[in-house]
Amino acid sequence: MIVVTGATGNVGGELVSALAAQGRPVRAVAREPERVTRRAGVEVVAGDLNRPDSLKEALTGARSLFLLGGFPDMPGVLAQARAAGVAHVVLLSSRSVVGGRPDNAVVAMHLTGEAALRESGPGWTVLRPSGFMSNTFEWREPLLRGDVTIRSPFADVPIAAIDPFDIAAAAAAVLGDEEHFGRAYSLSGPAALLPADRLAVLAELLGRPLRLEAVPDDVAREEMSRTTPARYVDAFFRFFSDGEFDDTAVLPTVAELTGRPPRSFRGWAREHLAEFRR
Repeated sequence: MIVVTGATGNVGGELVSALAAQGRPVRAVAREPERVTRRAGVEVVAGDLNRPDSLKEALTGARSLFLLGGFPDMPGVLAQARAAGVAHVVLLSSRSVVGGRPDNAVVAMHLTGEAALRESGPGWTVLRPSGFMSNTFEWREPLLRGDVTIRSPFADVPIAAIDPFDIAAAAAAVLGDEEHFGRAYSLSGPAALLPADRLAVLAELLGRPLRLEAVPDDVAREEMSRTTPARYVDAFFRFFSDGEFDDTAVLPTVAELTGRPPRSFRGWAREHLAEFRR
């Protein structure tokens, strides 16, 4: 049995679908299990990574676990996995840990999770993706309103963003395979794109004129601070405004793990176009 946490998320949802399509037994875990799309061969169980004790049922009889990173009690979650007899944990981390500064809150969060994983006992594998193409969903509301001008912070920062479909494919390839125990893989999409590049693809596919408006750093910081803790706002500005992290490298890892190249942003946009169309 393979347990997938975050089953309603961009990566977890794709992974549940991939494993089910391969005929592998999968148990989808979510805080709101009613939101998980029901599929043949998929068991759905409630569980909350913020409360490790809530995972006992989900982990019972599991051999492999796909685990989202960034939760406050990763040692507690991993202790539950160890007690249940899980033999392999695949952790979703971040490419920012490679050369990132540990006093950056985002880097520290993922470094802490990785350290807990290495010390936890079961076989482990770490996936470190670049930024997600699905972050483009932040433009969904203005596009559905019919806005022509789309605002974006860090407009001059290219990112080799990856389709969550490819992260899931990489996870499916390594789960339960001892060849990948004790290894960490950095993942990227096929090209480093600016926000304006992504918007141009959406404009073409939607058949609408769209333009990007760069949000000044001071305005972006104020707007982000309304919903995001200050330490994470600072982390993002250190990454993208101060140049502390370069997320432009295009890596061969997805192809090496899955046997095919990563999907393009155009492919991702076509897949989700209805979600941006009025």
